[in-house]
Amino acid sequence: MEATDAADAADAPMDYEEHCAEIVAEAGLLSSCLDERTDLSASVPSCPDWNLAQLLRHLGEAHRWVEEVVRTRAAQPPPDTALRVLPRESDRSPQELADWLTEGAEHLSRTLRTAGPDARIWTPLPSGSPAFFARRMAHETVIHRADATLALGTDFTVDQRIALDALDEWMELGSLPEMFDYHPDRRALLGPGRTLHFHATDTPPEAAAHWLVDLTGDTLAWRRAKEPAAVSVSAPLTDLLLLVYGRRSADEQPFEVVGDADLLEFWLSLVNFG
Repeated sequence: MEATDAADAADAPMDYEEHCAEIVAEAGLLSSCLDERTDLSASVPSCPDWNLAQLLRHLGEAHRWVEEVVRTRAAQPPPDTALRVLPRESDRSPQELADWLTEGAEHLSRTLRTAGPDARIWTPLPSGSPAFFARRMAHETVIHRADATLALGTDFTVDQRIALDALDEWMELGSLPEMFDYHPDRRALLGPGRTLHFHATDTPPEAAAHWLVDLTGDTLAWRRAKEPAAVSVSAPLTDLLLLVYGRRSADEQPFEVVGDADLLEFWLSLVNFG
């Protein structure tokens, strides 16, 4: 493969198969952080109501819940109590939880591949298909791996292509008109002159790692663009990903904020999810 072809492949959007594979890969990376010395009672700074055992249980149950939706071609969501109501004490050792997490991720990935991206199933948004859940669960696992590293005090790294796709998905979901139905308070974000620009400082030009959030119209909107904005945020790509997911604060290093910092804070306070 020529260099230009390799670059094009690296910058192409992730596809269904890659999302299915990434669920397993990310669960494996998370599981590899655990050993018999891991303190499952350690608090998770980015999910302050949870300890590490609850975080792992939530993620593993989420994988199993989505697997059931896809496998049964559900027309409505099954009960999700198991991933919402999480006992603080674990009846499994760290290694047992690691194996359980990996097993659930592998099972979900197989079920998604069997169903294919276009099967008709329930999703939280209209026109649901397994493609929605494959992408969502891939990045859900990425972010909860980041949560685990914060609890364990270890470094978090993620491949550039995955981080770009995760940021795009976050922007897409957050800008859907349906979000006003779920979160009517987000209408308060709209107003003249309200634009935000995010720039990854550690990516090559061909990655086009610029996101423009436009709040000046009747809906929340975004696009990949390098344009002037009321506030601009520059940082390495992984840090930007953790910022928009509420895992980092913009007043920390290495974020450079230029312009209306109050607008940035207001936006972040209302759009967090995951």
